[in-house]
Amino acid sequence: NVLNFDRPPPSIDDYNADIRQELGLDEKDILVLQPTRVVPRKGIEHAITLLRRLNDPRCKLILSHSVGDEGMEYFNRLMQLARDEGVDVRYFGDRINDKRHLDDLGRKIYTLDDLYLHADLVTYPSLYEGFGNAFLEAIYFRKPIMVNRYSVFARDIEPKGFRVPTMDGFVDRQVVDEVRRILDDPQYRKEMVDHNFALAKEYYGYPVLRYGLRTLLGNIVHAM
Repeated sequence: NVLNFDRPPPSIDDYNADIRQELGLDEKDILVLQPTRVVPRKGIEHAITLLRRLNDPRCKLILSHSVGDEGMEYFNRLMQLARDEGVDVRYFGDRINDKRHLDDLGRKIYTLDDLYLHADLVTYPSLYEGFGNAFLEAIYFRKPIMVNRYSVFARDIEPKGFRVPTMDGFVDRQVVDEVRRILDDPQYRKEMVDHNFALAKEYYGYPVLRYGLRTLLGNIVHAM
């Protein structure tokens, strides 16, 4: 898994500048982005638990992807949990697509990139993943991300030295305190995301892919 970290990410423009307004957020609200499908293995209930323990009414959890891939039961359970826990969860999956356009109702349809630009925090409490594209995407957009230590992350990604709040199957006080500091301390947050960007560029940038392909092709030619 690689991204082109040499190419600057897109920026807020005339089209996507109104996303927070479309979400019904106030200027001071904190946009917590859950950039995954709404299915059980994504562990979204842990993101709800995090917001409950933060106990900050500014925090709004935004679900960016489709529901119903595996039925509606999980989504309905999440929304009931959010109501029970007093957490503000907003579904925006019907407004996100691969390409910008207007839908049949004349509403703007945005891309996931548009949403990342406005995020203050990304949650990624997946129970298991192949690699985890959202992890690299959050780092590419220089967003802090809270991660569950799913097996591939713990084995292949965590040892690289990324600075991210990590949960190990449940949201504990340490995770909550770290996330709170990220949200309250702009300088700490900037140092964190800049550090993570530099690491990701070193380990998961296009030069790594090019080197790997050259090595692979060289080995194939040598073996012929």
